[in-house]
This record gives sequence, C-alpha cells and structure tokens, in this order.
Amino acid sequence: MRVVKILLGGAALVGVAAFGAYQYWQSRLAAPIALEAPTIYEVPRGAGFQQILGELESQGIIEAAWPYRVLAKLSPEAVNGLRSGEFELTPGMSGREMVARLSSDNIVTYRLTIPEGWTFAQMRRALAEAPKLEHRTQDMSDAEVMAALGHEDEHPEGRFFPDTYRYHKGMTDLALLERAYARMDNMLRDAWAGRSGDLPLETPYEALILASLIERETGVPNERRRIAGVFVRRLERGMRLQTDPTVIYGMGEDYDGNITRDDLRRETPYNTYVIDGLPPTPIAMPGEASLEAAVDPASGDALYFVSRGDGSHYFSSTLAEHNAAVRRYILNR
Repeated sequence: MRVVKILLGGAALVGVAAFGAYQYWQSRLAAPIALEAPTIYEVPRGAGFQQILGELESQGIIEAAWPYRVLAKLSPEAVNGLRSGEFELTPGMSGREMVARLSSDNIVTYRLTIPEGWTFAQMRRALAEAPKLEHRTQDMSDAEVMAALGHEDEHPEGRFFPDTYRYHKGMTDLALLERAYARMDNMLRDAWAGRSGDLPLETPYEALILASLIERETGVPNERRRIAGVFVRRLERGMRLQTDPTVIYGMGEDYDGNITRDDLRRETPYNTYVIDGLPPTPIAMPGEASLEAAVDPASGDALYFVSRGDGSHYFSSTLAEHNAAVRRYILNR
C-alpha cells in the first residue's frame, strides 16, 4: 500500500511538473517579443523554420528559440504556412502573433505613383528609382520592354494607366508594367463601349490618342469634355488640331520650356500645326476622366481655346474671337 502511495505521489508530482512546464512554454509564446520599435523582418525565399528562428534570435527579436521549436513539434500546422517576404513586427506583439504574421499575406508593400499626363519615359525613370523593386528593364529599349510584355508591335506611349500601384520587395518592374498595361486596356475597352455616336474616331486606339491630347491640354476637370468637343469638331471639319503639347512631344529633348514660331512650323510626325488629323501615337498617359471625355465630348460650337494663364481656358467659336482672346491672355501677358 505504501508503495502505491509513493507511486501515485510521484505521478502527481510528474503531472504537476509537466503542467507547470506546459504553462511556462505557453507563457513564453504569449510574452511580447523583444522589440522597442517597429521592425521590418524579411523571410528569405526558401528559408526553413529553424533558419528563421536562428536569425530572429541572433537579431534579438526573440529571447530564445526553444519555445518555437516546441511549437513546431506539437503544432506543425502553425509554422508550415511561413512565406517569404518582408513583414512588420511591432512592439507588444506576442510570439504566437509573430508566427501568425510571418504566415500571413500581410507583407510590407510600397507605393509607386504614376501621375496622369506622364510620358512612358517618365514612368520608366520612376520605375528605375523605385526601392525594393527588382529592375529587369533598365538595359532594355522601349521596344524590348514591349516585346517582353508580349506586345512587341505596339508603341508604349499611352498604353499604361496612370495610378498609384502597390508592390512588395522582389516584385519585378515588368510585373508592375503588366498591371498598368492591363488596367489601361480595360479602362479603354470600357470607355470605347460607352462612346457617343457619330464620333470621327474609328478605333479605340484613336480614342486613346485623343484622350492623351486632352490630358496634356488641361487639368481642369470640367474642361475636359469641352476640349474634347473642340478637337472632335475640328476633326469633323478637316481642321488641324493645332495643339501645343503635340509640338512639345515632337521636339523631344530639344524642348527647353519655350515654343517659337519656328517650332510651330517644324515638321515632326506629331506637330498638329503641320500634320492633318491625330498624331500617330498618344503623347502621354491619360487618366479615366480624359478617356471618358474623348468618347463623350461636350456639344457646342467652339473651335478654339486659349490658356488664361491660371490653368483654365477661354473658348471661342470664331477665329476673330480667338485672336482677340490670344491678344488678351497671351500677347499682353
């Protein structure tokens, strides 16, 4: 009988010790990780859990690796979902929360803003300067970039939608370009499907070209459809568009901020003071409002407009009125 009591007592002690050890292990996982400020921790591609634990311990993010090794043994499903990428670890986060964060889709992302009216060259410079992005296109020509995207016969200008894009470390510039291309393709398709009747435009690409002219002419929202109306009426009447942004685009790097009379007469494929109709390609990346204006221009009789100098324009229906507006807003200034 005494032996039985001793055995039972020993078993009880073992049980108490085991329970105490279990509670201590749980408390270590529930305790805050050793951080005083938010920290970006990157899980390397292909890294195993033991490697990650060693790095977390060496960086002082966790005080000891053993509680997590026990977790991997007792609950392997808790650590099997770890993924590569950058994750933000914050003070006060428990060990369990840290493991859950490293197994989540909550990867650190970065923002790249491509403004409306930018050219493809400006977009490429922004991509080249974007941190954490994997740069694969830096040594490619524009034609090579389009070929890499699967659009080797297309001119890149205007083909990418201006917007703010989020990306994570390791994402390639080609992947971001693919997103921007697909977004513009969808936006243009939707705009073209809702176009007004009797437009002097035969294809969605012509609408894209016209939208780029509208984008470069004004940033005033309520003017876009009015400017579109002027361009459409001029196209319908066989009048040249005579829009300065096409002159600037055709000048390329020769443009120094000023346009002279000689520049207006310079023969380039884009100079709408010289060529008839639309230029051969877009001259910038239009936003949604300019796409919609291009396919739904405002009605009216205006055939001319001139900048007032404050971002807005004065619209005229006759050449005499337009010349008076030029004298008032341009020559006098």
